[in-house]
Amino acid sequence: MNVRLRSLHQIRPAIQSGCRMTKTYHIAIVGATGAVGAELLRVIERRNFAVASLRAVGSARSIGKSVRFHDQSIAVEELSDRSFDKIDIAFFSAGGAISRKFVPIARRAGAIVIDNSSVFRMESDVPLVIPEINAEDARTHSGLIANPNCTTAIALMALYPLHRVFGVRRVFAASYQAVSGSGARAIDELRQQVKDVAQDQQWSGREPGDIEGKREWATRGKRVDQLTSQIYPHPIAFNVLPHVDSFLDSGYTKEEMKMQNEGRKIMHLPEFRASVTCVRVPVYRAHSVAVSAEFDRPISVERAREVLAKAPGVDLVDEPQNNRYPMPLTVAGKDNCQVGRVRVDCAFENGLSFWVSGDQLLKGAALNAVQIAELL
Repeated sequence: MNVRLRSLHQIRPAIQSGCRMTKTYHIAIVGATGAVGAELLRVIERRNFAVASLRAVGSARSIGKSVRFHDQSIAVEELSDRSFDKIDIAFFSAGGAISRKFVPIARRAGAIVIDNSSVFRMESDVPLVIPEINAEDARTHSGLIANPNCTTAIALMALYPLHRVFGVRRVFAASYQAVSGSGARAIDELRQQVKDVAQDQQWSGREPGDIEGKREWATRGKRVDQLTSQIYPHPIAFNVLPHVDSFLDSGYTKEEMKMQNEGRKIMHLPEFRASVTCVRVPVYRAHSVAVSAEFDRPISVERAREVLAKAPGVDLVDEPQNNRYPMPLTVAGKDNCQVGRVRVDCAFENGLSFWVSGDQLLKGAALNAVQIAELL
């Protein structure tokens, strides 16, 4: 397939409102039954992506399942070396091990791969693309385009427009990451842990007619520290874990280094520095990031708000006096990220602090991947 890419200002309307393609594409979704795979199906349908045929691909344990697409039931096929025959675009969202093994097979079969894993992101010949930021990088692909880390994508949606005007030097950030970033099983684990703690609540103690009129709560549910955890090293219900991904010798986690490393590549800013603490929180969906950024040029809150209000894919929600600011509850299921709590940073000379929230299953994964496909 020949790749013809329009200029950035020409493709931005498509980024915002959906693709407008005349050619149709044979699509494969690897990991179709997972959390991101399910979102890919919905986004492709909602944005009217030009699909000639769709192949849902999964592991052996997914055989017998089906997915819905345009009111049709599509049986899940087991992933194999033949899964990419006559496929134009293959979306991968089944983890690093699957991508490492099957992405080369898909490319040899002639498919263009859009990969959601971290396996190929930092390879020099693989474009790492957020269409609102560096759509032109997709021009250089050789059959593989990488989707960025979800937290990085959400943070850069707010940071990059500011960088274009003020020139970012470095950031300090803390993420608040929903369990759906770990997949469907993590959602189930949080739901079950909440249920285990809350079940069988009952009143005990003295009855209302007692002289002291005293009541106490009793429960036959589990204590939080007694909960069973399989996805995370500790219970996530009623808890926060300063631990996302594996730890490096530096004391940072792999997740925490992605904002610096991937940010440098996406923004074409090799000197960019980011010190990040990534935290898993008991939220089902949508990540948030608290960012303090230092810039080369003087910055004001008023000018920053003007820039953010015009940024593609971003909604400015910044009325703290009216209790209006970005929250996971208000961005879940929405394409745009929200940014607010914009204020002068007290610790930097040319500094700005802000809070950004975004649906990591959408802009951090499925939506961004489909937007990349719309560039092809």
